[in-house]
Amino acid sequence: MHLSEKRQPLLNRVRRIAGQLEAVERALLEEADCATTLQRVAAVRGAVNGLLDEIVADHLQEHVARPGLSDAERAAGAGELIAVIRRYSN
Repeated sequence: MHLSEKRQPLLNRVRRIAGQLEAVERALLEEADCATTLQRVAAVRGAVNGLLDEIVADHLQEHVARPGLSDAERAAGAGELIAVIRRYSN
């Protein structure tokens, strides 16, 4: 799988996101003010969006734009991406 080449940096990002989620949980448990909690949730959302952007770009490069793909392979790659975009936008 082509993501295996980027595995460690992606795992590092996921672990940072997990830490940010833990900070949200702590804020709720400690009854932090809503502004602090909102900022932490917004940071998580931004981090997840950044991770999604990176994986989407990699998918496009490998499964839609890579030279040598057949029309069927390109259509399948595009279809997978469309499904993710539809799920994300709902």
